[in-house]
Amino acid sequence: MAEAEVAAALTNNEFEPHQKKPSRNKYALACAMLASMTSILLGYDIGVMSGAAMYIKRDLRISDVKIEILAGIINLYSPIGSYIAGRTSDWIGRRYTIILAAVIFFVGAILMGFSPNYAFLMFGRFVAGIGIGFAFLIAPVYTSEISPTSSRGFLSSLPEVFLNGGILLGYISNYAFSKLSLRMGWRLMLGVGAIPSMFLAVAVLAMPESPRWLVSECNDDVVPITKKKQGKGVWKELLLYPTPAVRHIFIASLGIHFFAQATGIDAVVLYSPRIFEKAGIKSDNKKLLATVAVGFVKTVFILVATFFLDRVGRRKLLLSSVSGLIISLLTLAVSLTVVNRSKTTLNWAIGLSIASVLSYVGSFSIGSGPITWVYSSEIFPLRLRAQGVAIGAVVNRVTSGVISMTFLSLTKAITTGGAFFLFAGIAAAAWVFHYTLLPETRGKTLEEIEGSFGNFCRKSKNSANGEGLNRNSTGNGQIQLGTNGQNQPLASVD
Repeated sequence: MAEAEVAAALTNNEFEPHQKKPSRNKYALACAMLASMTSILLGYDIGVMSGAAMYIKRDLRISDVKIEILAGIINLYSPIGSYIAGRTSDWIGRRYTIILAAVIFFVGAILMGFSPNYAFLMFGRFVAGIGIGFAFLIAPVYTSEISPTSSRGFLSSLPEVFLNGGILLGYISNYAFSKLSLRMGWRLMLGVGAIPSMFLAVAVLAMPESPRWLVSECNDDVVPITKKKQGKGVWKELLLYPTPAVRHIFIASLGIHFFAQATGIDAVVLYSPRIFEKAGIKSDNKKLLATVAVGFVKTVFILVATFFLDRVGRRKLLLSSVSGLIISLLTLAVSLTVVNRSKTTLNWAIGLSIASVLSYVGSFSIGSGPITWVYSSEIFPLRLRAQGVAIGAVVNRVTSGVISMTFLSLTKAITTGGAFFLFAGIAAAAWVFHYTLLPETRGKTLEEIEGSFGNFCRKSKNSANGEGLNRNSTGNGQIQLGTNGQNQPLASVD
């Protein structure tokens, strides 16, 4: 069965050497969009919890500490799902793993929507967190594997686009259901999340399996390949006995995921109503409207970013994005500190705080947000990709969980302005890390990228740019599946 699918994949439009580029890109775009829709699940959960938390606290009469745990615990549950998904996607394939993610989240959303108390709500968060962990891992893996080199950055950034779209939907849901009764409103906010997961589970059935996964599973002579490593062999190569290039890739992946969350994005997205309240906005209605503005800005800027990834490059866009984060965080920290110390209402400080939040989420979405997943999913060799991306997802979610589960306590300890001064310092460290350790990957095939790593410096040698790799068989056991007519491979297989 797998051999027949491989043969079909090799003759599919995506890998046909003489296929016109627009048709191939449309096919890849459709597949990437379906896979990336899994990110709506996480985005909706993040967005809807920001507003629902206000009403959950009032209805269930719980403390800020329990709200922190409720909001952030899903980020500690999701690494469990990501770990399982890393193995599951190698076992049953990328497509069925996406379907499984949607089913699990559907169950979690239903449980949260019918929660009678805090304990049951936490159980629903656990189930939903497992589903989100699955989705968080598999979407970037699948899209990077089906994307042509010329548009891989655009297609691989689609999960982040849909995540931001999900956040915006969550904010809108908050505003729409806020008019209902206290008991019914927040439950509908959470339960409605089951709708996109149902649609996703059905839509993914029309999506093909990743050709790279099919080839790696092939046991016949459809194409001569080196069987990919499984299980312990992969973990040994990744963690215990890595080559210099793999070690560099691993550190780069962990670092980019850590700094993406340690700079405070989930604190802003989850607790934006609290931040706006500290800035001087008291009305629930106005706070929710302001969060809708946050979601709108995030979505617009992520759409802009998708068109620059393959034109400007990952590195320049990432460094520009983090620079914007530093400036926005410092401005927000100063304005909130002024508001906190003032005994009168300062409209200019309130306006500056709101503008700084919008600038912050825009800066994040133009680079740090989408590039984190694009970059980490494309730098790992195929044999290590699922496990490598899974570990990155774990770091991402755990860091996010720590930030979101401690932010309210942190603001009480060092003030809200002080918390954002801290995030600004972390963003400055992130800029140094990215400048020093992350080489450019734009325009390189997934197989060529590995050669850019290993020297722990930002510039790679010319030989790492794919020189001498445009052959039907490489010297390291890699086989290339066709060319695009310009002596550049459409895909390769380890």
